[in-house]
Amino acid sequence: MLTATKSEYAGKMNLYLNLLDDFVRLPEENPSIGIILCKGKDCLEVEYALRGIEKPIGVSEYRLTKKLPKKLSESLPTPEVLKRGLEE
Repeated sequence: MLTATKSEYAGKMNLYLNLLDDFVRLPEENPSIGIILCKGKDCLEVEYALRGIEKPIGVSEYRLTKKLPKKLSESLPTPEVLKRGLEE
């Protein structure tokens, strides 16, 4: 949830997106999109925190899990494959 102490994340995200678009993004690339992940979301607070910001910023909840869903784990490389890739 974006709380009073965390609602400034919307402003910080806007700042980072502006910097990214001005100094990193290539002319042929689309404008950057910001994503803020929260434990929960308060729609009213999110609405007010993002009002007036022109950059596309998404807010979504997340849940921690100790086990990846089968469909997701089958599409990701194993730790061994990642390690080999880093060593090469």
